[in-house]
Amino acid sequence: MSNRIFELDILRGLTVALMIIVDAPPDVMYKFLQHAQWEGINAADLIFPAFVFAMGMAAAISTSKRQPSPKKIFLRAGILFFVGFLLNVLIYFCFDWANLRLFGVLQRLALTYFFGMIIFLKLKNAAQISAAAILLLIISSAGFHIYAPENPFDEMHNISGAVDKIFPGVNHIYTPTHDPEGLYGIFASVASMLFGILAGKFLLKNELRKIILCGAAILILGYCWSFFDIVAKKIWTAPFALLNAGGDMIFIAALVILFKNFPRLRKYFRPLESLGKNPFFFFVAMNVSLIFLCSTMIFGTPLWLLLYRITFQGFISAEFGTLVFCVTWCLIWLIPAEIFNRRGIILKI
Repeated sequence: MSNRIFELDILRGLTVALMIIVDAPPDVMYKFLQHAQWEGINAADLIFPAFVFAMGMAAAISTSKRQPSPKKIFLRAGILFFVGFLLNVLIYFCFDWANLRLFGVLQRLALTYFFGMIIFLKLKNAAQISAAAILLLIISSAGFHIYAPENPFDEMHNISGAVDKIFPGVNHIYTPTHDPEGLYGIFASVASMLFGILAGKFLLKNELRKIILCGAAILILGYCWSFFDIVAKKIWTAPFALLNAGGDMIFIAALVILFKNFPRLRKYFRPLESLGKNPFFFFVAMNVSLIFLCSTMIFGTPLWLLLYRITFQGFISAEFGTLVFCVTWCLIWLIPAEIFNRRGIILKI
């Protein structure tokens, strides 16, 4: 098998494309492209766990030839965390530690990668990886029920929010009640990564049947678990992790089957492949560009909003115009992604 897995690049490219579309709508967006307010799953809630799952798959593939040292794992995680922190500084225009948000998407990825890799390198087979993932979800779930037995998942009073208020503290989290990328959610997000590692190991051996069966089993387990815990992205609950991981396994298996039987279709997915080869770069570049566009004022109006108003505002409907504008924004990023792909530029941490 080649150094790159086409289907994995497609999955990563799809997650980056969807992140670009849903991250900063200038107007009202369709509800399914918004994050669920608390409980439930919308399409937007599938993106981040899919990226974590893909990170796990990439880890399984990269370590099949050579295992990284703990020092290298720490360095990679540290760079990711630092870049995410710098984005927070830019987003909030805040250099005052008293009010600056500490965590974010890249910071969650950094901590998930670090702990996920440390656990993975201690495990020997698929059974141990599965057991470790389930154990992490049991710990996560138990914490909610032990902390608040009568109402474990109350938005205003739960263990995830309580941990956030202790560290990094109420002045450094996304909302006054909790941070969606806070510390406690790492238990379940590491489990999501381990499921990705499991899928990656199966894919390396071309064991598609195992991927499908495992994905179906995880989906069933997630559905059963949802009778006890809510499905919520903002606190990354156990059933949320399971339902996403199971779906991602089925999806990656479907991609492998599709391109195996219809190889000519690969060329139509090249734009997603191009994005997927440099996912972290384009995520950061997109966010930096958005910060610039939203902070640059033209006649008292943010440039980002002005561009929307002179192009697609009110096109058929507010929701449709917003969607077309955001899709156009995504299509623009396919141009540098394709240039990178043609020149063989792959930026790694």
